[in-house]
Amino acid sequence: MEIALGADHAGFHLKEEIKGELQRLGHGVRDLGTDSDESVDYPDYAARVCRLVTGGQAGRGILVCGTGVGMSVAANKLPGIRAANVCSEAAARLSREHNDANVLTLGARLLDEHQALGIVQVWLETGFLGGHHQRRIEKIAELERKQE
Repeated sequence: MEIALGADHAGFHLKEEIKGELQRLGHGVRDLGTDSDESVDYPDYAARVCRLVTGGQAGRGILVCGTGVGMSVAANKLPGIRAANVCSEAAARLSREHNDANVLTLGARLLDEHQALGIVQVWLETGFLGGHHQRRIEKIAELERKQE
């Protein structure tokens, strides 16, 4: 799967670790920056990643900032994005099974590398259950259409 990957300065180092793990697992990676730990604005990177996801150039996206919250807030402003700020493997699994999350956000100041890589692996391996969860995803899409 092609994964779009982005981070701000606080998430730069963890993004690099995730990129290496994704490549090791055989995924294609579109690294959209940042390329250092110099201060940048996280909404810029959230938008870059989400555009590839909604445009079909990436199957999913992963965003990293200090807490994951800012990236999640920014990403969820874009139509078609269901970003989940996840801090456990259980939440990663449920975000895919129940919410069909297409963007994962992580907090580099809250997770160590081992935790983050475990979350990423579970999130990528888990599918959407559909069924009654599909109805809820459709309601989310309807909310987006009403905002336009």
